[in-house]
Amino acid sequence: MTLRANPRALATPAAVAAVALLAVFSVPQAEAGTVTARTVYATGKIVPIPASIPHEEGDMVDRRILPDLRWIAEHFPIYVTDGYSGPLPSGGRAGCNRCHTRHSDHYNGLAVDLVPEGGGSKCDRSWLPITKLAHWAEPVQNKPRPPFRWVGYDGDAGHGCGNHLHLSWNHATVAEYRLAEWVEVLPTGHLDVTTPPATTKPPPPAPPRRGPTGGISQVETGGVSPRRD
Repeated sequence: MTLRANPRALATPAAVAAVALLAVFSVPQAEAGTVTARTVYATGKIVPIPASIPHEEGDMVDRRILPDLRWIAEHFPIYVTDGYSGPLPSGGRAGCNRCHTRHSDHYNGLAVDLVPEGGGSKCDRSWLPITKLAHWAEPVQNKPRPPFRWVGYDGDAGHGCGNHLHLSWNHATVAEYRLAEWVEVLPTGHLDVTTPPATTKPPPPAPPRRGPTGGISQVETGGVSPRRD
C-alpha cells in the first residue's frame, strides 16, 4: 500500500498533516489493471473472530475470510455484531437464532454485520467510515465489487447508516450450515489507499427498497458440514 505525494509538498507541516489524515481516513481502491479478488480452495472451518478484530463476544466466521476482516479492521473502525449463525461441533450454536433471512450467507460463515466501533444507532459522523466502506464495496447499487456478493446498506431494507452494514463474500453454491468448496477473497497486496477523505455529513439514508433483510445465499447444493473439523 503506497501514498503518492509530491516530495516538495511534504516540506510544509500542513502538507504532512494532510498526508497523515489521508492515510487514516481514505477509502481503499483496487489499482487499475490488477485483479480485485482471488479464489481460495483451502478447507473452510468456522472459527472465533480474534481479538484484533473488534467484535461481539462469541462471534465466529469461516476462517478463509479472516484475512479480509483483519485488513478491513486496519482501515476502518469496524465492530462486528454478527458473523456465522448456526450449530457448532460442540452441540451449541453461534450467532443469533434465525434473525437472518432464509438461506442467508450468515448460515455459511461467509457474511458479517458491521457497525462503527464506538458508534451508536444514530446516523452521525461516527458512521462516515462505515459509509465509505459500503460505497467502496458496492460503488453502484446492486453491483458489488469482488469479492463481495451482496452488500446491504442504504437503500436496502433493514440496513444502512444508523442500522448496520452487511457484507457477503462470493462462494460456491452451498446449503445452509455447510462450508463452501471455495470462497473469493481480497488480494490485499494489490490495494492502494488513494481517495481523499470526506469532510461533510453523510447523506440521509435512501428510502428502503424491497429485498432481503439479512443477506442472500445461493441454491442449496454441495458443500461440507461445518460440524466437521
